Amino acid sequence: MAVSSFPVVASDDGLAKYLRDIKEFPLLEPEEEFMLAKRLVDYGDTEAAHRLVTSHLRLVAKIAIGYRHYGLPVADLISEGNIGLMRAVKKFDPDRGFRLATYAMWWIKASLNEFVLNSWSMVRIGTLAAQKKLFFNLRRIKARLRLLEVGDLAPADVATIAKELKVETGDVVAMNRRMAARDTSLNVPVGEGGTEIQDLMVDDADNQEISYGKREELGKGRVLIAQALDALNEREREIFVERRLRDDPITLEELGVRYGVSRERIRQIEVKAFEKVRDLVQSGFLPKPLAC
Repeated sequence: MAVSSFPVVASDDGLAKYLRDIKEFPLLEPEEEFMLAKRLVDYGDTEAAHRLVTSHLRLVAKIAIGYRHYGLPVADLISEGNIGLMRAVKKFDPDRGFRLATYAMWWIKASLNEFVLNSWSMVRIGTLAAQKKLFFNLRRIKARLRLLEVGDLAPADVATIAKELKVETGDVVAMNRRMAARDTSLNVPVGEGGTEIQDLMVDDADNQEISYGKREELGKGRVLIAQALDALNEREREIFVERRLRDDPITLEELGVRYGVSRERIRQIEVKAFEKVRDLVQSGFLPKPLAC
C-alpha cells in the first residue's frame, strides 16, 4: 500500500488544507467498493487498496476530530486513525456482505483509543477493558458537564456520573484522580539537600530468587498455552487470542462483524476453544510442534 501517496497532515496548521484535499477523493458506490476489495483480496492489487483507503479518509477525519478534547494534536489523531483504516482495508473481506466503513470504524477507533491512552501517561491508565471504557466515558461526561478543568469532583457530580455510567462512586473518584495526575519526573527536587522524588520511593519488588521463579513459571505457562493453541483451527485460535489473551479484548460484536456471524456464535466458539486449551494443558497431552 503506497502510504507515501496519501495526503499527510503534518501539523494542525495544515489541517484545513488536508481536509480540503481529502474531499477530492470520490466516495465509492457499493458495487465499486466490492470489486476493488475483491481485487485486493484475490490479487493483492495495491491500486485497489489505495482507492479503498483514500475514499474513507473523510471518515477517519470525522472520527479523529471527535477525540480532540483529549488535548492531543488533531494532526496526530488523524494520522493514527489512518493507520487503523489501513489495517482495516488489509483485513477486509467483501464476501461478508457489509460495507468497508462499518468494518473500518472499529479499527479506526481502536487505534485512536490506544493512542490517547498511551499519550496520556507513561504509566498506562487502563489495562482492563472496563477501565478503558470508564476513562473514555468519564472524559466525555466531564466535557458535557463542563468539568474538564475541575480537580476533585464534588460528591454530587460524582454521584451523577456514577449513576449514568452504572459504576461505583469510588471507581469514578479513583479514575478522575488518575486522569488528573499527569506524569511527573522522578528527578524533581523535594525539599533541600538535593533529595529527589525517586530517592523517597519504596522498592516493593520481589527479591531475585522470587523474581526468577515467577519468570520461570510464566515462561512455562506461555509454552504450554502456545502448544495448546496448535490444536485449534485458525478461527478458534484467533478468537481465543482476541478474547482471552489480550489486555483489551475485542468485543463479541466486533468479532461477529469480522467473521460475518452472530454474537452468540462467537461466544460459543470462544467457550469451545477455551475448553480445548484448558483440557490439553491440564492433561499434559499437547500437540507436538511442527517440524521446521
